[in-house]
Amino acid sequence: MERFSKYHGLGNDFVVLDRRVTGLDIDAETSRRLCDRHFGIGADGVLTILPEDGAAGRMVVHNADGSIAEMCGNGLRCVVKHLAESGGDRPERLSIATGAGVLTSELEWAHGAVERVTVAMGPARLKEPILPRGGPFVGEPIEGVVGTAVSMGNPHLVLLDTPPADARRLGPGLEVHPLFPDRTNVEFVEPRSEGGLRVTVWERGVGITLACGTGACATVVASALAGRSPFDEWVPVELPGGVLDIKAAKDLSQVWLRGPVRFVFSGTLP
Repeated sequence: MERFSKYHGLGNDFVVLDRRVTGLDIDAETSRRLCDRHFGIGADGVLTILPEDGAAGRMVVHNADGSIAEMCGNGLRCVVKHLAESGGDRPERLSIATGAGVLTSELEWAHGAVERVTVAMGPARLKEPILPRGGPFVGEPIEGVVGTAVSMGNPHLVLLDTPPADARRLGPGLEVHPLFPDRTNVEFVEPRSEGGLRVTVWERGVGITLACGTGACATVVASALAGRSPFDEWVPVELPGGVLDIKAAKDLSQVWLRGPVRFVFSGTLP
């Protein structure tokens, strides 16, 4: 029997398997089975935690369709909460190895639990590995809309002038557009009347999710490049599951993500 835990970041939910002892990852079929919302536990993805020298662990992100994502901001906050609360102390910072490098998070505790996590997500990239011919691809036409390609360790196509209502119609085709050999996440964006941005993400390998941390980061970068949002200031990004705060350095050397994370339940797998 193996123990699992389920967490979510603004409704973006994950099964977490702590395999730091065995060091064994799961296969695609196991990910699909666990994520099935009718015959499994139900989740947007499975996060396995493997051992890693020089870090608290390595996070591997398995999407619901069995594919592997390089990075997931909401998932990383879930892994950070799991590791922090599993130990005997109350760390204020944790470093986790990901497909986008080793990323450091700052933890906010309340009532003995991690309530909110701020992640230094690393640089935003406008060139490879987004496009086979290289970038940048900023404010360019694509399939009748205008998009900006941003890599947060994983690929994103941000559509600043295409509203969230179009996500289900346009997302599936844009995800597999030939400009993106590894497929792409797609962000549909509109301004909020109270400031900031409202975003729905068509997530690669999953579909529409309630939240996407790397998608929120990519959106703020694209919006700032277009002069619609400030650099070096926190920008609220409203997703269907709630609000994340994003700050992007003007030179794109670092993007920060701040948001809540919640434990849902735990159990055992045969």
